[in-house]
Amino acid sequence: MPKIDKTYNRQKIISAKEIVNKYAISYQSVNHYTDLGLLPVSFKIRNVRFYDKAVVERRLKKIKELMKEGYSLRLIRKRLIGI
Repeated sequence: MPKIDKTYNRQKIISAKEIVNKYAISYQSVNHYTDLGLLPVSFKIRNVRFYDKAVVERRLKKIKELMKEGYSLRLIRKRLIGI
C-alpha cells in the first residue's frame, strides 16, 4: 500500500466520492467514465480510487461540452484519449 503525503493528497488528488460531491455527477457515472478510460485512476488504496484533480476537472469539463454538442461517450473517448 503506497504511503501518501497528506498535503499532496489534498492538493493534487481526489477520490471518486469527492468527485461525486464536487461535480454533482452520480457515482455510477464516475464508475462508467473510469471503465471507459475517460477518468484515469492514479492509484488505489484498498477499494478507494484516487484521481489526479487537474485531470478530472479538465476531462469532466470537456465531456460536458462534447455531450452538449451531441457526441456519444464512445466518440468523446476517441477525442479525449484517441482510442
